[in-house]
This record gives sequence, structure tokens and C-alpha cells, in this order.
Amino acid sequence: MQALADKIKTLASQNFVRVKKIREHLHTHPELSFKEYTTSAYIATVLDEIGLSYTRGMAGTGIVGVLEGKNKGKETLLLRADMDALPITEQNKVPYRSVNDGVMHACGHDVHSACLLGALMILNELKNEWEGSIKFIFQPGEEVLPGGASLMIKEGVLKDPKVEKAMAQHVFPNMEAGKVGFRKGMYMASTDELYITVKGKGGHAAMPSEYNNPLLIASELLTALHTDFMISKKHQQTGDFANAPTVLAFGKIEGKGATNVIPDTVEIAGTFRTMHEAWREEVHRLLGITAIEIAAKWNAAIEVRIEKGYPFLVNDEQLTVDCFKAAQLYLGKENVEDLALRMTAEDFAFFSQQVPSCFYRLGTGNKERNIVSGVHTPTFDIDEKALETGSGLMAWLSIAELNKL
Repeated sequence: MQALADKIKTLASQNFVRVKKIREHLHTHPELSFKEYTTSAYIATVLDEIGLSYTRGMAGTGIVGVLEGKNKGKETLLLRADMDALPITEQNKVPYRSVNDGVMHACGHDVHSACLLGALMILNELKNEWEGSIKFIFQPGEEVLPGGASLMIKEGVLKDPKVEKAMAQHVFPNMEAGKVGFRKGMYMASTDELYITVKGKGGHAAMPSEYNNPLLIASELLTALHTDFMISKKHQQTGDFANAPTVLAFGKIEGKGATNVIPDTVEIAGTFRTMHEAWREEVHRLLGITAIEIAAKWNAAIEVRIEKGYPFLVNDEQLTVDCFKAAQLYLGKENVEDLALRMTAEDFAFFSQQVPSCFYRLGTGNKERNIVSGVHTPTFDIDEKALETGSGLMAWLSIAELNKL
């Protein structure tokens, strides 16, 4: 067992320069969600070089392939990487800086794709030493609804061959490179986008009898939603929805008036996140009821639109415990940590709702080198030694699970 782990470490080290170049190429040429055309084409050329077969075009730009080991029908494990970037202008002064103005790999999907390619290099080299099959996917559109994962599932990515389990990793700048983290059970929240339009009556600010100010209505609505939500949340702690972590927040309110101009409408946008599906539906109901009550009070109209997003992400307990132990053997106990719950969301959650899954964190930070910026910021970057850890560990976890080590 240790000999196989050492062999994987050696291959990860040997492939490091190659994987680093792949990541830097992807970082230089980022593309937005569902527009990953050159990214997909580039990944295909690397798969050709490795000698792996695949198909392109699932969910638009997605790539799916199967790598077979011994006894290929025994079990199929899915490995997933996402490919899309964010609408952020990069501020890093590095040779591999984004050349696409206003687009940047600020969430590490370039790292995810490079690590999966590195893992496939290792798994292909050692395919006579592990059993079952690896289904690998490069997924578009993780950053925007409806999420590429849901589309690929609808198009049959979990079938032919049938996927029994799934794994993925995600960069974690708060953790030093060389370390990884796991959490069994509930890990990340569902996410819904909230869009509210308040329709009053505009007019000249000096003539209050002639207008119905939607800004005041919106203010009362937000206060009421916060109050109603907090009361419901207190009930939630002892009721049917006990201990469901929850966030309701509004980050945008826009009424295009002026100092002496009252607008007709106000637009509000926010987010709702939780880890309990029944409570999720209950809050959707409460939002609508509160809007109806406030609209009636003010003789106004309030439209509530809820874009239902990703479900909560749950890590299979046994699979995650097994991966945690395997990671300890590969990296040392001091480099494998327990993770806290997160109210952020991930569309890998769609996979976790379908098959036993393990979604873990890859440390990418380096405080000594001032590589500390968070994801979704214009200065996000990684300690590229994390690529060696990420590609090697993914290969090792796959083999450990398929071989039941």
C-alpha cells in the first residue's frame, strides 16, 4: 500500500512541470461560464497527448471520458473538474496573467482542471494496478445557474457506465499548500437568488400626495422580511427545522430617482441559503406572504421572483472517512484537516444528491510568499506546488477507493 502511494508521489513530482504549464495556460486564457470553447479544445489536446478517449459537447462545452483499469465493470468512480472563469479583471503581475480583459480564473477552476489532467496521467500510467473504471468530466458553467453539473446529469453523465461514487476537489487559499481538508455529512448550503420588484407611483418629490414612494415600501419590506425571518428562525431552532444553518441577505436595492424625483419602481436582489430542503420551501412561502401583506398595506404591487439554485452539498460519511484516512497515509496526519460548515454553494452538490460523493479542499495558500488572497478577488493566485499535491492525491484517493485499500 505504501509502495503504491510512493509510486504515485514520484509520478506526481515527475509530472509537476507539465501540470504547472497546463494550469498557467488555462489561467492565461480564461472563459466565462458556458463559453469555454478554447478551454475545452485545449483540454482535449492534452487528453490526446495522454492517450485517453473522450467525447466533447455535453452541456455545450463539457468533456466526458472513461479510463478503464483491471476488471473494468467492478465499479465506476467519477472525477470532476470545472472549467469556467469569472467576470473579474486580474490585477496580478505574473507571466501567466489573463489576456482576456475582464475575465479571470479567480476561483481556481484552472487548478481543478490541471489537477484532474495530472491525476489522469498517473492513473493511466498505473492502470494495471487498480480495478474498475474512472469516468472523468470537465464541466462547464459552475459559476452561474442552472449550473453545468445539473445539465450534464440531465444529459446522462451518470450513466453508461453507471457511476457509483463521485469525487472533486476545490482550491482553499486559507489553507497552506501541501494540506487538504475534509468534512463528512452536510458541508455546503443550497443557494437561491431572490429578485423583488416594488411598484409604487413616481412623481415630483415636493408633491407627496401625488406619489406612492416605492423606496419607503421597499424599506418596510426589507425590515419586515428581516423581522419575520428572525422570528421564524427562532421557531426553527425548536421546531421541525431545528439546527438548519440559514442565511437570508439582500445586497442590492436600486431606485432610479433623484433628489427631487420619486421613481415608479425599486429593484431588490438578495440570496437565501440553507441546509434543509423543507425549511428552504417554507422560507420561499414566507417571502411571498410578507410581500403580499406589505403590498396590500401600501396599495402597491410587489413581485417576488425566486431563482432556485443549487441544492445543499452533502459528503457521504463512509466515503469521506475513507478518503480522510487515505489522505493521511499519503500526506501525513499533520497535513489533513477537518473542515467547518460553509454557507457558500457549489454545483457539485447536484452530484452529491445523486451518488455517494466526497468534495474536499486543496490548500493553495502560502503566507510566507504573500499568496493569501481569497477566491473571487482580482489578486487570487496559488502556490503552484499545490498542483503536485492535488494531482497526486486525486489519483491516490481514486485508487484507494477502487481497490478498497
